[in-house]
Amino acid sequence: MSEVSTLFGGPAPAGSAITLYAHASPDYAAKVHATIELLKAAAFEHAGKVVQATSLGVEDMVVTDLIARHRLPIAIGTLETGMLNPETASLIGTIETHYADAGVHVEVYKPVADAVIEFVQKNGEKAMYESIELRKACCGIRKLEPLSRMLAERSAWITGLRREQSNNRGDMAARESDDKGRAKFNPMIDWTWGDVWHYVSVNHVPYNPLHDQFMPSIGCAPCTRAIAVGEDFRAGRWWWEDEKAKECGLHVHK
Repeated sequence: MSEVSTLFGGPAPAGSAITLYAHASPDYAAKVHATIELLKAAAFEHAGKVVQATSLGVEDMVVTDLIARHRLPIAIGTLETGMLNPETASLIGTIETHYADAGVHVEVYKPVADAVIEFVQKNGEKAMYESIELRKACCGIRKLEPLSRMLAERSAWITGLRREQSNNRGDMAARESDDKGRAKFNPMIDWTWGDVWHYVSVNHVPYNPLHDQFMPSIGCAPCTRAIAVGEDFRAGRWWWEDEKAKECGLHVHK
């Protein structure tokens, strides 16, 4: 069996996400082409007003790689919630270093400090475990409000969502509108998990090492755990809640 490669071109270690998952589907090349064309369309149709909202997960790292590789005029922004794992937060600098030749800069949006302090003082540091309402309130402060600032002057945004990620995302389209009427592009929507890791392998895309620890979906540290064999992609997110509640509100769609 041929070796799959890591970011630096050497063999991927046994047990890495690349070794475990990299497997292209029969129509992989067509998916890559369609994704590039959709990104080009987003850049053309919303010139100067489109941003990739990256969670720094592996799907979003692929989107960032395609934007940089094809020198597309698409801004890249992320939410630094103040509760990210160090491995996740460090990817911001990694992206800018890895794609320095393409002039990639990552816009970083943080929650309003006073709002975070007030919430924690009132509800405690573990409020997210107490109720769905408190968890969503925490997401509202740390994610939704900063996202609103990221999108304030934009007419479109780009995600790394895939239908395969969850039942809640199964009916999403490659092009749709968000709850504010902005254009929302989901260029990875038809990719499989194997497609994602195959692309990472052959293009040496940097990724979060937590993916090697059985965390396919990574959010804030208190709200993310590894998944077990047989669990779905998002089982490690807000695992104490009912399956139907497992969204933070970033991806309400019409």
